[in-house]
Amino acid sequence: MKTRLTALFAAAAMALSLAGCGSAASSTASASAAASGSGQQADYTVGILQYTSHSSLDEIAAAIQSELEQQAQAAGVTISVELKNGQGDAATINDICKMFVSDGVDLIIPIATPAATAAAAAVQGTDIPLVYSAVTDPVEAQLAQSMEAPGENMTGTSDYIDTAKILDLVLANNPDTKTLGLIYNLGETNSATTIEDLRPVLEEKGIQAVESTVTTPGEVQMAAQNLISQGVDAIFVPIDNTVASAMSVLADEAIKGGVPVYTAADSMVRDGGLATTGVNYTKLGELTAQMAVQVLQGEDPATMPVQVLNDGIVTVNTTTAAALGIDPDVFDLSGEGYVSVE
Repeated sequence: MKTRLTALFAAAAMALSLAGCGSAASSTASASAAASGSGQQADYTVGILQYTSHSSLDEIAAAIQSELEQQAQAAGVTISVELKNGQGDAATINDICKMFVSDGVDLIIPIATPAATAAAAAVQGTDIPLVYSAVTDPVEAQLAQSMEAPGENMTGTSDYIDTAKILDLVLANNPDTKTLGLIYNLGETNSATTIEDLRPVLEEKGIQAVESTVTTPGEVQMAAQNLISQGVDAIFVPIDNTVASAMSVLADEAIKGGVPVYTAADSMVRDGGLATTGVNYTKLGELTAQMAVQVLQGEDPATMPVQVLNDGIVTVNTTTAAALGIDPDVFDLSGEGYVSVE
Protein backbone atom coordinates (compact mmCIF):
# COMPACT_ATOMS: atom_id res chain seq x y z
CA MET A 1 0.00 0.00 0.00
CA LYS A 2 2.79 2.43 0.90
CA THR A 3 4.45 2.10 -2.52
CA ARG A 4 1.15 2.73 -4.28
CA LEU A 5 0.32 5.73 -2.13
CA THR A 6 3.78 7.24 -2.51
CA ALA A 7 3.61 6.93 -6.28
CA LEU A 8 0.18 8.52 -6.47
CA PHE A 9 1.10 11.44 -4.21
CA ALA A 10 4.27 11.94 -6.26
CA ALA A 11 2.26 11.85 -9.48
CA ALA A 12 -0.12 14.42 -8.07
CA ALA A 13 2.72 16.69 -7.04
CA MET A 14 4.30 16.40 -10.51
CA ALA A 15 0.97 17.20 -12.19
CA LEU A 16 0.59 20.32 -10.10
CA SER A 17 4.16 21.35 -10.83
CA LEU A 18 3.69 20.98 -14.57
CA ALA A 19 0.41 22.86 -14.50
CA GLY A 20 1.87 25.72 -12.51
CA CYS A 21 -1.31 25.89 -10.46
CA GLY A 22 -4.10 23.58 -9.44
CA SER A 23 -7.78 23.67 -8.67
CA ALA A 24 -9.76 21.28 -6.50
CA ALA A 25 -13.40 20.71 -5.80
CA SER A 26 -13.95 20.33 -2.08
CA SER A 27 -16.66 19.10 0.23
CA THR A 28 -16.89 18.86 3.99
CA ALA A 29 -14.65 15.83 4.13
CA SER A 30 -12.67 15.64 0.90
CA ALA A 31 -10.78 17.50 -1.76
CA SER A 32 -10.02 16.17 -5.25
CA ALA A 33 -7.91 16.75 -8.30
CA ALA A 34 -6.47 14.63 -11.09
CA ALA A 35 -3.46 12.64 -9.94
CA SER A 36 -1.71 12.58 -13.26
CA GLY A 37 -2.01 13.40 -16.94
CA SER A 38 -3.34 9.90 -17.53
CA GLY A 39 -6.57 10.85 -15.77
CA GLN A 40 -5.98 8.42 -12.92
CA GLN A 41 -7.58 9.63 -9.72
CA ALA A 42 -5.74 9.33 -6.41
CA ASP A 43 -8.47 8.25 -4.01
CA TYR A 44 -7.80 7.49 -0.34
CA THR A 45 -10.27 6.77 2.38
CA VAL A 46 -9.52 7.62 5.99
CA GLY A 47 -11.72 6.29 8.75
CA ILE A 48 -12.00 8.58 11.78
CA LEU A 49 -13.31 6.97 14.94
CA GLN A 50 -14.33 9.45 17.63
CA TYR A 51 -14.72 7.73 20.98
CA THR A 52 -17.68 9.84 22.16
CA SER A 53 -19.20 13.32 21.94
CA HIS A 54 -17.83 16.13 24.06
CA SER A 55 -16.10 19.44 23.39
CA SER A 56 -12.51 18.17 23.38
CA LEU A 57 -13.07 15.28 20.98
CA ASP A 58 -15.43 17.31 18.79
CA GLU A 59 -12.69 19.94 18.46
CA ILE A 60 -10.09 17.34 17.51
CA ALA A 61 -12.34 15.69 14.92
CA ALA A 62 -13.14 19.02 13.27
CA ALA A 63 -9.47 20.00 13.16
CA ILE A 64 -8.45 16.65 11.65
CA GLN A 65 -11.04 16.91 8.88
CA SER A 66 -10.12 20.50 8.06
CA GLU A 67 -6.40 19.75 7.94
CA LEU A 68 -6.88 16.60 5.83
CA GLU A 69 -8.84 18.66 3.33
CA GLN A 70 -6.10 21.28 3.14
CA GLN A 71 -3.40 18.64 2.79
CA ALA A 72 -5.36 16.89 0.02
CA GLN A 73 -5.84 20.11 -1.91
CA ALA A 74 -2.15 20.93 -1.61
CA ALA A 75 -1.18 17.49 -2.95
CA GLY A 76 -3.91 17.45 -5.61
CA VAL A 77 -5.44 14.20 -4.39
CA THR A 78 -8.69 12.99 -2.89
CA ILE A 79 -8.90 12.08 0.78
CA SER A 80 -12.41 10.93 1.57
CA VAL A 81 -13.29 10.80 5.25
CA GLU A 82 -15.63 8.40 7.01
CA LEU A 83 -16.28 9.95 10.43
CA LYS A 84 -18.00 7.69 12.96
CA ASN A 85 -18.82 8.32 16.61
CA GLY A 86 -18.81 5.41 19.03
CA GLN A 87 -20.80 7.36 21.66
CA GLY A 88 -18.71 5.71 24.36
CA ASP A 89 -20.25 2.29 23.70
CA ALA A 90 -17.74 -0.58 23.42
CA ALA A 91 -19.91 -2.69 21.11
CA THR A 92 -20.56 0.23 18.77
CA ILE A 93 -16.88 1.12 18.70
CA ASN A 94 -15.88 -2.46 17.85
CA ASP A 95 -18.49 -2.58 15.07
CA ILE A 96 -17.15 0.65 13.58
CA CYS A 97 -13.60 -0.70 13.63
CA LYS A 98 -14.72 -3.90 11.89
CA MET A 99 -16.57 -1.83 9.30
CA PHE A 100 -13.46 0.24 8.56
CA VAL A 101 -11.42 -2.93 8.10
CA SER A 102 -14.11 -4.52 5.92
CA ASP A 103 -14.30 -1.36 3.81
CA GLY A 104 -10.55 -1.50 3.28
CA VAL A 105 -9.85 2.06 4.36
CA ASP A 106 -6.29 3.23 3.73
CA LEU A 107 -5.79 4.52 7.27
CA ILE A 108 -7.69 4.83 10.56
CA ILE A 109 -7.52 7.80 12.92
CA PRO A 110 -8.98 6.84 16.32
CA ILE A 111 -9.56 9.73 18.73
CA ALA A 112 -8.97 9.03 22.46
CA THR A 113 -7.35 6.05 24.15
CA PRO A 114 -10.36 3.65 24.24
CA ALA A 115 -10.99 4.19 20.53
CA ALA A 116 -7.31 3.66 19.70
CA THR A 117 -7.17 0.44 21.72
CA ALA A 118 -10.19 -0.97 19.90
CA ALA A 119 -8.85 0.07 16.49
CA ALA A 120 -5.45 -1.47 17.22
CA ALA A 121 -7.11 -4.81 17.95
CA ALA A 122 -9.25 -4.60 14.81
CA VAL A 123 -6.35 -4.02 12.39
CA GLN A 124 -4.27 -6.94 13.65
CA GLY A 125 -3.38 -9.13 10.66
CA THR A 126 -4.04 -6.32 8.17
CA ASP A 127 -1.78 -3.67 6.64
CA ILE A 128 -4.07 -0.80 7.68
CA PRO A 129 -2.04 1.76 9.66
CA LEU A 130 -3.29 3.80 12.61
CA VAL A 131 -2.49 7.40 13.44
CA TYR A 132 -4.21 7.96 16.76
CA SER A 133 -5.02 11.28 18.39
CA ALA A 134 -5.23 12.33 22.06
CA VAL A 135 -3.82 9.15 23.55
CA THR A 136 -2.39 10.32 26.86
CA ASP A 137 0.09 7.48 27.42
CA PRO A 138 0.51 5.26 24.33
CA VAL A 139 3.12 3.08 26.02
CA GLU A 140 0.94 2.35 29.05
CA ALA A 141 -1.99 1.69 26.70
CA GLN A 142 0.23 -0.78 24.78
CA LEU A 143 -0.10 1.22 21.58
CA ALA A 144 3.63 1.94 21.32
CA GLN A 145 6.79 0.19 22.44
CA SER A 146 8.29 3.63 23.11
CA MET A 147 7.40 7.22 22.32
CA GLU A 148 10.46 7.55 20.07
CA ALA A 149 9.92 4.32 18.12
CA PRO A 150 6.36 2.94 18.38
CA GLY A 151 7.44 -0.29 16.70
CA GLU A 152 3.99 -1.18 15.35
CA ASN A 153 1.98 -0.17 12.29
CA MET A 154 0.76 2.84 14.27
CA THR A 155 1.80 6.16 15.72
CA GLY A 156 0.05 9.40 16.59
CA THR A 157 -0.25 12.26 19.04
CA SER A 158 -0.39 12.40 22.82
CA ASP A 159 -2.17 14.90 25.03
CA TYR A 160 0.04 14.14 28.01
CA ILE A 161 -0.32 16.74 30.76
CA ASP A 162 2.39 17.97 33.13
CA THR A 163 0.37 17.72 36.35
CA ALA A 164 2.94 19.77 38.27
CA LYS A 165 2.01 22.78 36.12
CA ILE A 166 -1.67 22.28 36.90
CA LEU A 167 -0.84 22.22 40.60
CA ASP A 168 1.07 25.49 40.18
CA LEU A 169 -2.22 27.07 39.11
CA VAL A 170 -4.04 25.62 42.11
CA LEU A 171 -1.44 27.04 44.51
CA ALA A 172 -1.27 30.38 42.71
CA ASN A 173 -4.91 30.91 43.54
CA ASN A 174 -4.78 29.36 47.02
CA PRO A 175 -1.32 28.75 48.53
CA ASP A 176 -3.00 27.18 51.56
CA THR A 177 -4.61 24.34 49.58
CA LYS A 178 -4.67 21.20 51.76
CA THR A 179 -7.10 18.93 49.91
CA LEU A 180 -7.61 18.35 46.20
CA GLY A 181 -10.65 16.47 44.96
CA LEU A 182 -10.14 14.14 42.00
CA ILE A 183 -12.97 13.10 39.70
CA TYR A 184 -12.19 10.52 37.02
CA ASN A 185 -13.11 7.15 35.55
CA LEU A 186 -10.84 4.37 36.82
CA GLY A 187 -11.60 2.44 33.65
CA GLU A 188 -9.90 5.01 31.43
CA THR A 189 -6.18 4.28 31.20
CA ASN A 190 -5.51 7.87 30.18
CA SER A 191 -7.06 9.19 33.39
CA ALA A 192 -5.50 6.61 35.70
CA THR A 193 -2.06 7.41 34.32
CA THR A 194 -2.50 11.15 34.91
CA ILE A 195 -3.69 10.61 38.47
CA GLU A 196 -0.75 8.34 39.24
CA ASP A 197 1.61 11.02 37.93
CA LEU A 198 -0.10 13.56 40.18
CA ARG A 199 0.14 11.61 43.44
CA PRO A 200 3.86 12.18 44.16
CA VAL A 201 3.48 15.87 43.29
CA LEU A 202 0.65 16.21 45.81
CA GLU A 203 2.64 14.32 48.44
CA GLU A 204 5.61 16.61 47.94
CA LYS A 205 3.38 19.66 48.48
CA GLY A 206 1.63 18.14 51.50
CA ILE A 207 -1.75 18.09 49.76
CA GLN A 208 -4.21 15.28 50.42
CA ALA A 209 -6.00 13.66 47.46
CA VAL A 210 -9.72 12.98 47.94
CA GLU A 211 -11.12 10.75 45.19
CA SER A 212 -14.63 10.40 43.82
CA THR A 213 -14.56 8.08 40.82
CA VAL A 214 -17.27 7.60 38.21
CA THR A 215 -18.19 5.09 35.52
CA THR A 216 -20.78 7.09 33.56
CA PRO A 217 -21.41 10.79 32.86
CA GLY A 218 -24.60 10.52 34.93
CA GLU A 219 -22.52 9.95 38.07
CA VAL A 220 -20.48 13.15 37.72
CA GLN A 221 -22.94 15.41 39.53
CA MET A 222 -23.07 13.16 42.58
CA ALA A 223 -19.28 12.82 42.57
CA ALA A 224 -18.95 16.60 42.61
CA GLN A 225 -21.47 16.94 45.42
CA ASN A 226 -19.59 14.29 47.37
CA LEU A 227 -16.29 16.15 47.15
CA ILE A 228 -17.85 19.53 47.92
CA SER A 229 -19.57 18.09 50.99
CA GLN A 230 -16.17 16.88 52.23
CA GLY A 231 -14.86 20.44 52.01
CA VAL A 232 -12.14 20.01 49.39
CA ASP A 233 -10.24 23.19 48.57
CA ALA A 234 -10.29 22.52 44.82
CA ILE A 235 -11.11 19.83 42.27
CA PHE A 236 -8.93 18.48 39.46
CA VAL A 237 -10.18 16.60 36.41
CA PRO A 238 -7.72 14.81 34.09
CA ILE A 239 -8.36 14.30 30.38
CA ASP A 240 -11.27 11.99 31.12
CA ASN A 241 -13.89 11.34 28.45
CA THR A 242 -16.54 10.33 30.97
CA VAL A 243 -16.21 13.51 33.03
CA ALA A 244 -15.77 15.71 29.96
CA SER A 245 -19.17 14.55 28.73
CA ALA A 246 -20.72 16.12 31.84
CA MET A 247 -18.28 18.98 32.37
CA SER A 248 -20.94 21.68 32.38
CA VAL A 249 -22.82 19.84 35.13
CA LEU A 250 -19.65 19.54 37.21
CA ALA A 251 -18.87 23.22 36.67
CA ASP A 252 -22.34 24.29 37.81
CA GLU A 253 -22.13 22.19 40.99
CA ALA A 254 -18.65 23.48 41.79
CA ILE A 255 -19.63 27.12 41.31
CA LYS A 256 -22.64 26.63 43.59
CA GLY A 257 -20.31 25.09 46.18
CA GLY A 258 -17.67 27.79 45.78
CA VAL A 259 -15.00 25.28 44.72
CA PRO A 260 -12.65 25.94 41.77
CA VAL A 261 -12.25 23.17 39.18
CA TYR A 262 -8.95 22.80 37.36
CA THR A 263 -8.94 20.72 34.19
CA ALA A 264 -6.44 19.11 31.85
CA ALA A 265 -7.88 20.56 28.63
CA ASP A 266 -8.74 24.05 27.42
CA SER A 267 -12.04 22.79 25.99
CA MET A 268 -13.09 21.73 29.50
CA VAL A 269 -12.34 25.26 30.70
CA ARG A 270 -14.64 26.59 27.99
CA ASP A 271 -17.29 24.24 29.38
CA GLY A 272 -17.05 25.92 32.79
CA GLY A 273 -13.85 24.76 34.43
CA LEU A 274 -11.75 27.51 36.01
CA ALA A 275 -8.27 27.10 34.51
CA THR A 276 -5.76 24.82 32.85
CA THR A 277 -2.36 24.84 31.21
CA GLY A 278 -1.49 22.54 28.38
CA VAL A 279 -3.05 21.13 25.25
CA ASN A 280 -4.78 23.07 22.49
CA TYR A 281 -6.93 20.43 20.82
CA THR A 282 -7.23 22.20 17.49
CA LYS A 283 -3.45 22.12 17.14
CA LEU A 284 -3.41 18.49 18.28
CA GLY A 285 -5.93 17.53 15.60
CA GLU A 286 -4.02 19.39 12.90
CA LEU A 287 -0.78 17.65 13.87
CA THR A 288 -2.53 14.27 13.82
CA ALA A 289 -3.80 14.92 10.28
CA GLN A 290 -0.35 15.98 9.10
CA MET A 291 1.12 12.75 10.45
CA ALA A 292 -1.66 10.76 8.77
CA VAL A 293 -0.79 12.28 5.39
CA GLN A 294 2.89 11.44 5.95
CA VAL A 295 1.87 7.81 6.47
CA LEU A 296 -0.28 7.87 3.31
CA GLN A 297 2.76 9.21 1.48
CA GLY A 298 4.78 6.19 2.56
CA GLU A 299 6.29 7.02 5.95
CA ASP A 300 6.56 4.00 8.24
CA PRO A 301 4.48 4.67 11.37
CA ALA A 302 6.58 2.18 13.32
CA THR A 303 9.53 4.57 13.14
CA MET A 304 7.60 7.85 13.49
CA PRO A 305 7.88 9.19 17.06
CA VAL A 306 4.64 9.85 18.91
CA GLN A 307 4.22 13.61 19.06
CA VAL A 308 3.42 15.29 22.38
CA LEU A 309 1.80 18.69 22.12
CA ASN A 310 1.95 20.63 25.37
CA ASP A 311 2.80 24.27 24.79
CA GLY A 312 1.95 25.29 28.34
CA ILE A 313 -0.60 27.96 27.46
CA VAL A 314 -2.71 28.98 30.46
CA THR A 315 -6.44 29.21 29.75
CA VAL A 316 -8.83 30.83 32.22
CA ASN A 317 -12.62 31.01 32.17
CA THR A 318 -13.20 34.58 33.33
CA THR A 319 -16.93 34.02 33.81
CA THR A 320 -16.24 31.15 36.20
CA ALA A 321 -13.54 33.18 37.92
CA ALA A 322 -15.98 36.04 38.48
CA ALA A 323 -18.61 33.64 39.85
CA LEU A 324 -16.06 32.33 42.35
CA GLY A 325 -14.70 35.78 43.22
CA ILE A 326 -11.25 34.96 41.84
CA ASP A 327 -8.97 37.45 40.09
CA PRO A 328 -7.94 35.67 36.86
CA ASP A 329 -4.65 37.57 36.83
CA VAL A 330 -3.36 35.28 39.60
CA PHE A 331 -2.91 32.62 36.91
CA ASP A 332 -0.50 34.74 34.86
CA LEU A 333 2.50 32.90 36.28
CA SER A 334 4.89 33.78 33.48
CA GLY A 335 3.91 37.43 33.15
CA GLU A 336 3.09 36.79 29.49
CA GLY A 337 -0.68 36.74 29.93
CA TYR A 338 -3.20 33.95 29.47
CA VAL A 339 -5.98 32.91 27.11
CA SER A 340 -9.31 34.23 28.35
CA VAL A 341 -12.54 32.36 27.60
CA GLU A 342 -16.09 32.90 28.83
